[in-house]
Amino acid sequence: MARPMTMAEKILAGHAVTGHGAIGDGGLDEVVPGQLVECDLDGVLANDITAPIAIKTVREIGAGVWDKDKVFLVPDHYAPNKDIKSAEQTKVTRDFAHEMGISHYFEQGCMGIEHALLPERGIVVPGDLIIGADSHTCTYGGIGAFSTGVGSTDAGVGMATGRAWFKVPETIRFEIDGKLPEGASAKDVILYVIGQVGVDGALYCAMEFAGSTIEGLSVEGRLTIANMAIEAGGKAGLFEVDDVARKWLEGRAERPWTECHSDAGAQYKQVIKIDAADIVPTVSWPHLPSNTHPVAESRHITVDQAVIGSCTNGRIEDMRAAADVLRGRSVADGVRCIVIPATQGVWLQCVHEGLMDVFIDAHCVVSTPTCGPCLGGYMGILAAGERCVSSTNRNFVGRMGDPTSEVYLASPAVAAASAVAGHIALPSDLD
Repeated sequence: MARPMTMAEKILAGHAVTGHGAIGDGGLDEVVPGQLVECDLDGVLANDITAPIAIKTVREIGAGVWDKDKVFLVPDHYAPNKDIKSAEQTKVTRDFAHEMGISHYFEQGCMGIEHALLPERGIVVPGDLIIGADSHTCTYGGIGAFSTGVGSTDAGVGMATGRAWFKVPETIRFEIDGKLPEGASAKDVILYVIGQVGVDGALYCAMEFAGSTIEGLSVEGRLTIANMAIEAGGKAGLFEVDDVARKWLEGRAERPWTECHSDAGAQYKQVIKIDAADIVPTVSWPHLPSNTHPVAESRHITVDQAVIGSCTNGRIEDMRAAADVLRGRSVADGVRCIVIPATQGVWLQCVHEGLMDVFIDAHCVVSTPTCGPCLGGYMGILAAGERCVSSTNRNFVGRMGDPTSEVYLASPAVAAASAVAGHIALPSDLD
């Protein structure tokens, strides 16, 4: 009988290659942390920055892509192209996609930020093993997939062969129970966790989230938490599939899925229990996501810009939260508020729900879907000494512009309230 296993171990065991047979012929009864396994993949992702390097690797191998339906190419970082170099990178990606007949290539006008787009379209499903040439590929753990970021060369090998090597990670289980305080959201949950364990507290570990608080979160909230697992050093962030996830997946998933649930008796590196009552609206001060402080202790910090969007918080739930704060209000003089729906689908839903009217009436800039300012690309670069409160995922030195600028990470509601107040604020501060 196989030993009790965690979600992460089960997914890797199920995808492990046991010999030299065809892809899909693998599978082990069990794996253990530290074990090296070669696994069959369900998908390989790259974007306009990382795809050209991966494509070079594919061409060096000389095999083309192993499955045109399991390679996902999403130009989102500098798209629509901001300059000649980004246009050239996107052209390499586009030409390769057309040459190889890639079915999941998303041209501008049909695209979105990759980690919001693939779950929204049902391209990634529970039980999948996904690698992506982007560190926030761990997002898909929010729907029960094992997904992780890799280098572009590894992604290229995956595109060509359909396989990748993994060291089975240990798992840290976070059991969060109780009701979140007023104003606290999924973003505050993950900021709190990162603040507790540090940016390397889960280094090369799977982070498994459970408890009554987690069960009460929407799928969008779970994706937000999984997205930032990497900010604690995590290899993956994982949530078990429940009725909430099943309902979200119905009519969305491209194909049948496999649910993996951790066994009773599974061995964890650590089990961390958290009382949801301790999680208050939170801000990460520069220059690490772990430098967390309550919003209530951050009101003295003035801001020049607010960004609402990204693969972390650009879904419709996030747009609604921001609009609820901005409705009937205006962005403060001297502050820029940039709203970036994460996908064309979210953008259109904002139109249908009247959220675009709210944003424009509040004097926000509304962008087409793009990573843009999150990585200091465009659509919101900071000048020397400027401060931005942002619903993105990183606040490293120079992350959004000049090295002397500062980024404060927060939820969409706090970012919106701060844009109105001109300083970091809670929505309740505006009443």
